[in-house]
Parts: sequence; structure tokens; C-alpha cells
Amino acid sequence: MMFDTHAHVHDPAFDADREPMLARAKEAGVRRILTVGTDLANSRSAAEVAARYGLDYAIGVHPHEAKDAPLYLFAALDALVAENKGGLRAIGEMGLDYYYDHSPRERQRAVMVEQLRFAQERGFPAIFHLRDAFADFVEILEAQGRHTIRGVVHCFTGDTEQARRLVGFGLSLGIGGVVTFKNASALREAVCAVGLPHLVLETDCPYLAPVPHRGRRNEPAYLSNVAAALAELFDVPLEEIVARTSDTAAALFGA
Repeated sequence: MMFDTHAHVHDPAFDADREPMLARAKEAGVRRILTVGTDLANSRSAAEVAARYGLDYAIGVHPHEAKDAPLYLFAALDALVAENKGGLRAIGEMGLDYYYDHSPRERQRAVMVEQLRFAQERGFPAIFHLRDAFADFVEILEAQGRHTIRGVVHCFTGDTEQARRLVGFGLSLGIGGVVTFKNASALREAVCAVGLPHLVLETDCPYLAPVPHRGRRNEPAYLSNVAAALAELFDVPLEEIVARTSDTAAALFGA
């Protein structure tokens, strides 16, 4: 059964049909869903939806929201951890996004560092967001201790050199709908170069629906299209993709 390691099923995009959407995911073979917070209030929503439907969740501050992160972020995250009634699996999504620059870059870096330290000190894996900021991102990983970082770079869309560098830190790569896009040949080459042991599946729903659903609202049921694309890419049975990526995800986020 598949593990969607990065979703936003608490997003308002699913308010009208959340239960049917989750039923479709189960029917498609999705065993677990990790719904990921993007700021403190959104993280609380993720926790509430996770508790209601028996899902996993993560708490954190997305780089877009870094400008509004509280000064005492450690204490704010600790307060959210204290509210946990089960299902809290990771800290994030944290990271850097220099494509949109919705928050000042200096503030993005500071908030990423603080969340990474929190994850390390509290024993949680990290969920990373990375876009157009590879050099600064790697510099932070190096500074924070490359051998003490556990986590996943979600929605990885980089090239082979970047993929190899990231898995060299011991990180997994989250592979979603982009791998099915016609113009994603560099991503497919990178995925093949690092190999299946370093990959986990994700949708990032409601965003980035895979082919043949591209352009529509994404949902966890479409994870089967991502798994099928990887099965074709690696020329292995679909069952092997599902089993190995799920095992990797369970080792990272807990069984």
C-alpha cells in the first residue's frame, strides 16, 4: 500500500469533499497520508484534520511564510508539539524559495535554520522545501551537521548533480507528479542516477497533479500515477515501487 509523504489534505480546496477524497485514496491503495503544515495556524489545521481522519501530519513554517514567523519560534513549535494527540511525524515544510521570494531571503534562511535545529533537538525528521536556492540550502545543511540530518527534500525537481549531493546528506527525495510531465527529462535522469532506495512518493496535493490529471486539483488517489511512472522508469513491477518507497518512508517517519 502506498504512502503519500507530502499532501495538504487539510487545505480549503478539500473542504467540500474531504471524506469522499480520502475514500478514493484508500480505494486507490494509499495506506498513509502525511498532511503538512505551512505556518503555525495551518499546522494546527493539519493536526486537527489528521486527528479526525487518522492521518499523519507535520508542523512548520514554509519559506513563503517566514516573514511572519514568531520571534520565539522554538517555543511556538513546542506548544504545537505539546498539543499532539498522535500522528505528529515531522517538522516542516521548512526551507528556501528564491523563485517567488515571498519572504526576505535572510529571514527564510534564519527560519529554516531554527526549524532544522528544532527538528534535530526534538528528534523529528525534517521536510524540506527547495526552489532556486540550492547553494544556500546546501550551505545550511553543511553548517548544521551533515551526519545528524534526517529528512526529505519534497517535490524534488532538480538535476542529477543536485540529487546526488542531497542524497549524500542522507536525505530522501520526494517524487510527485512532475516526474510524469513531458518536459521533466532532467528529473527522470536524476531519479535514475540516485536509484530507488533514496525515493519516496508524494502528491503535494492539491497542487501538481500528474499526467493524465495535469491541470486539475491533485489528490492522494493520483499517487498511483506517480508510482506507475516510476515503475516504467526503473522497469520494475509496480508492486516493487510501492513496497520499497513505502518502506523508505516508514523508516523515516515511523511505522
